[in-house]
Amino acid sequence: MEQSVIEVKNLVKVYGKRSTAFTALKKINLEIQKGESVAIIGKSGSGKSTLMHLLALLDRPTEGNVIVDGIDSTKLKTKQLNTLRNDDFGFVFQQFFMNPQDTVLENVTLPLKIAGKRRKERRELAMKALRTVGLADRAKFKANDLSGGQKQRVCIARAIVNNPKILFADEPTGNLDSATGEKVIKLLFGLQKKGVTLIIVTHDEDLAKMCDRQVRISDGKVTEDSASQSKTSTKKPKKSTTKTKTAKNQTAKGEN
Repeated sequence: MEQSVIEVKNLVKVYGKRSTAFTALKKINLEIQKGESVAIIGKSGSGKSTLMHLLALLDRPTEGNVIVDGIDSTKLKTKQLNTLRNDDFGFVFQQFFMNPQDTVLENVTLPLKIAGKRRKERRELAMKALRTVGLADRAKFKANDLSGGQKQRVCIARAIVNNPKILFADEPTGNLDSATGEKVIKLLFGLQKKGVTLIIVTHDEDLAKMCDRQVRISDGKVTEDSASQSKTSTKKPKKSTTKTKTAKNQTAKGEN
């Protein structure tokens, strides 16, 4: 039986109050399985980024539940929520969110510092992550001295340094040229092959098609989910009993 790493039930997100209230998400129900790669697709304003923020516990829903590995996150206190997010999740954003004056190594070790890891362990784990993305030789460089592609690879190293179960990527190739984007995509799907669950928010239909599953959002609702379509197509059609019934009726008439 497949294991859900994230399950959302009747998820609603409302911004503002009364006359200014805007409902960004409307009763979303979704399950994401361990080791799955999922693309969340939609136009600007569709609610896809809001959904990712709720799945990643970066915001709280107005209604509904976000269940991570069987834990209902909506019942957790802020400190517990932060610990769960730092321990289990990794993040890669379109904007790099790096401290430009810190070294590459210092940027990558940040999640470990938050987690309270000792300096020696932080360095060892960060260098391992940098080797994974092919940037160990840039560890002492200032982040400001890197190319766009190198910065995104540093962000991936930072995202995987705490060995996350789930990796969230928001338009990970949005600011990159096609050649560099392909390298980043290869890195991300390489991590999935190692068991990491990959959740990608994207406008890029080609990138979405590379994922195991595509979830399309429009006006705050799930309008298409390839997992549901796959389940429907794999159901075996019922055998017709018309022929059997006709044969039985003919036998009965013969006996009479």
